[in-house]
Amino acid sequence: MSILFSKTGLGPLPLQNHLVMAPMTRSRATDNIPNALMVTYYAQRATAGLIITEGTSPSPNGLGYPRIPGIFSPAQIAGWKQITDAVHAEDAKIFVQLMHCGRIAHPLNLPAGAQILAPSAVAASGEMYTDAEGMKPHPVPQAMTIADIRATIVAFVQAAENSVAAGFDGVELHSANGYLLEQFIRPNTNLRMDDYGGTIENRARFILETAAAVIAAIGKDRVGIRLSPFGVFNDMPLYDAMEADYTYLAQQLNSLDLVYIHLVDHAPMGAPPVPDAIKATFRKEFKRILILSGGYIAASAERDLADGKCDLVAVGRPFLANPDLVARWRTGAVENTPDMSTFYTSGPQGYTDYPVLKSV
Repeated sequence: MSILFSKTGLGPLPLQNHLVMAPMTRSRATDNIPNALMVTYYAQRATAGLIITEGTSPSPNGLGYPRIPGIFSPAQIAGWKQITDAVHAEDAKIFVQLMHCGRIAHPLNLPAGAQILAPSAVAASGEMYTDAEGMKPHPVPQAMTIADIRATIVAFVQAAENSVAAGFDGVELHSANGYLLEQFIRPNTNLRMDDYGGTIENRARFILETAAAVIAAIGKDRVGIRLSPFGVFNDMPLYDAMEADYTYLAQQLNSLDLVYIHLVDHAPMGAPPVPDAIKATFRKEFKRILILSGGYIAASAERDLADGKCDLVAVGRPFLANPDLVARWRTGAVENTPDMSTFYTSGPQGYTDYPVLKSV
């Protein structure tokens, strides 16, 4: 009997299967407001047990890329409410991923008055796309003051409360892929000499304080976190103490008792693989739900679930190109191929127009 397609739970939430739609930036939120096209996109994929949305900014300062949504204004809350209603109508559950981009941003992608903030004034290598002027180098961010740190935690808390008001079942704190929360963990981006820099206890402080504050606001069963140990995306090089640092994070997050850790392995996209020992450490140290993602197909998902390596399996691009992925994996049907040229464009092409299986 298949585990992957059987019912399960996420804390008190019933899930219709063990398959999670991973968060994927799609850049369709014109003016940073969720819209009717996004309602269609998420509703099409609501045969997943759990949907985790694209990265969604908790504040104007967190908007790094063009056309990514936020959840800090009444219009954004209203837009997301239409999406959560549509997803719930199909019996799926949905968490919003709260993503503050930190230094991975450009002024041309930010509203007036917003600031590019980071732990330290260290620019990321490479460039970022802007709708206004195309590719532009990453600027040097402004090093956050203690007041900035406190204000950002408040913004995350308000965003979490807004998320509940918008009908979300919970929030995922994005502490992976080189964005603000991970920028505090990594020593190449965190050069601070105060209580938020230096030792891992200090570098992890912002993440843990943010998670604790969000849990206090909306409850531990509504808060998860995404981590990318050994991820190198957005200029995050490997370093010697990484395994020890992430072991510490696993232990501290377990103490907070949040509902899940979502561990991403970017090896299928060319990054160094997350060692099996790290995944095993998280399985041992963290006592609640562990979600693994990274290159899964139906057979490997079934195998890792059966072996007890995780509780849920998240997939990204297969869900992007196959709204009916659950049916395709269940029946062994051929999958659509993702069209990379439309990943971050505007409009329905490559977004809501992927074909689905014909009903028998």
